[in-house]
Amino acid sequence: MRQPVWISFDLGVRGDYEGMYAWLDQHDAKECGDSLAYLSYEFENDLIASLRGDIEQSVTASKKTRIYVIWQDPESNKIKGRFIVGARKSPTWAGSAGGSECGPDEG
Repeated sequence: MRQPVWISFDLGVRGDYEGMYAWLDQHDAKECGDSLAYLSYEFENDLIASLRGDIEQSVTASKKTRIYVIWQDPESNKIKGRFIVGARKSPTWAGSAGGSECGPDEG
């Protein structure tokens, strides 16, 4: 099965950009701005597990590595997003408009 996805990545100052760029190039990803790419990803069963395993084989992750994937769920037709490496952190703009909480990873 082939699924269009957007990959957002924050690898930190000393992150494995060489590995990430090689992986993106191997998958014919299109640049969509700083640290954001679009590609059509080929997988068999589970999109998230497949992407996570594939990227982890090519990119050396650290504690600061964060990789987020955005896709349209073919069953519900909803746009979904999830961290496949790392987790959400407090945004730099938190509190600028009177305070807010971070939302869930998916949605």
